[in-house]
This record gives sequence, structure tokens and C-alpha cells, in this order.
Amino acid sequence: MNKNRIHKIIEKLKEKYPISECSLEYISGEPEKEPYKLLIMARLSAQCTDARVNIVAKDLFKEFASIKDFADADLEKLEKAIFSCGLYKTKAKNIKDMCRIIIDRFDSQVPEEMDDLLKLPGVGRKIANLIRGDIFNKPAIVTDTHCIRISNRLDLSDSENPIIVEKQLVKIIPPEESNDFCHRLVFFGREYCKAQNPRCAECFLRDECNYKF
Repeated sequence: MNKNRIHKIIEKLKEKYPISECSLEYISGEPEKEPYKLLIMARLSAQCTDARVNIVAKDLFKEFASIKDFADADLEKLEKAIFSCGLYKTKAKNIKDMCRIIIDRFDSQVPEEMDDLLKLPGVGRKIANLIRGDIFNKPAIVTDTHCIRISNRLDLSDSENPIIVEKQLVKIIPPEESNDFCHRLVFFGREYCKAQNPRCAECFLRDECNYKF
């Protein structure tokens, strides 16, 4: 893999999107970060847009004001609160159970280590990496749909399997750039490199890309 080409891609993304941040709005007031809120919102985002999750979360975190409130929640009440995010029965149970585990096993603190995060119901490597990157400032590759699609189009990966894509990107993206790189791919994927009708002719990465729509 051409390191100079990767550097150009990273720098062009930085220039276009100088502010890199998670699309899920989980920070209630600067500089306070609330890890359990990001964890819950990430679980809600499965097969749901971040924009919808952000809307739902505003009322959700008023109704359930702490991690204990979620752990002790009436399941039907929680289901109703997250209904519009889809898959509400599974998500509600996962959220209630994960919050109970965090309280009982991790002293009410969202764990930092990958193995511990993966023990939480509904948490896979994508969510775990998001938590490790955004909350704990660890190098992290979040292989969401944007990351997978764009990495393949840019010839940075050659698989649709998120675990394989993660392993391939870890080898070529500098660790200190990895978390921001993935957030910028989300912005880029929404604005230019869309799943359908990508704006190739207008794309600022067209000189670094062999994909032809």
C-alpha cells in the first residue's frame, strides 16, 4: 500500500472536514462526556439513522436520567420510548441488560477494554471501537457502512466483512489518525461518496480513486 497516497487521502479529508466528531450527540455539556449515553445511542443506531437516534435520545435521556434508570426500567416503557428507532424489543432488552451489567460488574463505569465491551449485550466490535475511540481516546477503526463502502472504493480494503476491513485499515491508517479518519468517512459518505449516485465528478478525492460510477 502506497503510504504517500494514504497520507494524501487523510490530509484531503482533514482539509474538507477540519472538525471531526461523532454524529451521535451524546455530550450534554462541554467538556463532559457521558459514555453510557454514547453506548445506548450506538445500540439504537443499528438499522436506524443517526439523525433519528439524536431526536429520540433527547426525550429518552429525560425520561431515563441515569444508567440506573435504564437498568431498572420497565421494559415496555423503554420499548415505547425507542419504538421509532426500529428493532425496539431487542434494543430495549439489550440496553436494559447492558446497563445492569455495567452497574453490577464494572462499578457503573463503561469499561475501556475491548474484551469487556464485547461482553455487553448488543455490543460488537463496531460499537466497542466507537467507545474506545471517542470516550477513551484509543486508536479505533469503526467499520460502519460508510467506512466499508468507501474503503473498498478507494482500494484501502477489499472485503465487505467489517472485521476484515478493520484488520486491513489498522495496518495502513496511522493509529493517531484512525478515529478521526472514520468520522470523516461518515461526512464524506453522506456528502459525496454515497451508496447510490456518488458525486464522483465533483469529488475532491477523485485523483486518489479508481472507482468509476
